[in-house]
Amino acid sequence: MFDIGVNLTSTQFAKDREQVVKRAREAGVTGLLITGTNALESQQARQLAALHAGYCWSTAGVHPHHASEWSAETANTLRRLAESEQVVAIGECGLDFNRNLSAHDQQEYAFDAQLALAAELQLPVFLHCREAHDRFVAVLEPWLPKLVGAVVHCFTGTRDELQACLALGLSVGITGWVCDERRGMELRELLPLIPAERLLLETDAPYLLPRDMHPRPTSRRNEPCFLPHIVQQVANWRGEEAEALGAQVNLNARQLFKLA
Repeated sequence: MFDIGVNLTSTQFAKDREQVVKRAREAGVTGLLITGTNALESQQARQLAALHAGYCWSTAGVHPHHASEWSAETANTLRRLAESEQVVAIGECGLDFNRNLSAHDQQEYAFDAQLALAAELQLPVFLHCREAHDRFVAVLEPWLPKLVGAVVHCFTGTRDELQACLALGLSVGITGWVCDERRGMELRELLPLIPAERLLLETDAPYLLPRDMHPRPTSRRNEPCFLPHIVQQVANWRGEEAEALGAQVNLNARQLFKLA
């Protein structure tokens, strides 16, 4: 089982990053993709991945929250990072019309620029979409013929939005959101609709600690070592064996991000 979304640069991991990676290995997690959300964190993510070569990789991108920071210098930084063997995707990039920490036009501009970069470099894209589906598709769709792959990270959308993403050929990342009885029930019902070869799993650690873990960690901090719980729960709701699902999502991640 491969965790495609770990925010290992978070200050919540400042005191024990090495132990976090060690616990993930011991839990049977086969690899980690460390998320880059702006130019600085993308550099930090690459550095962390290099410390665990062959087990950790990273993305390089600008999250929509940081879209107002986009510049030619940012683009050059991401291009330079992408020359590293540790960097296997462009992103996290996309649109977020929920919090609107950057203006919509800034988000769309930075998103389009990163799609262009991914097409130029022939790297897959690590996508973010929250309450922005129609504009997200409008910006993304023209680039799809030029992209080598894409995953909608931390998908939490509706049935129609899921079907639209699948129709576009996107892979779908599912997190512990689906383990939340308050807000994850609709998504839980949609899990069987995702083709096995298009499903990816992630913790989005340190965020989105699964609410149905017992006992719950006292720190309330999510970790990649909790991915087996998500795998087990998703397997149950899809009517599959957890071991088979874990192997499938590991294969899917390695194929999408072209990992050995």
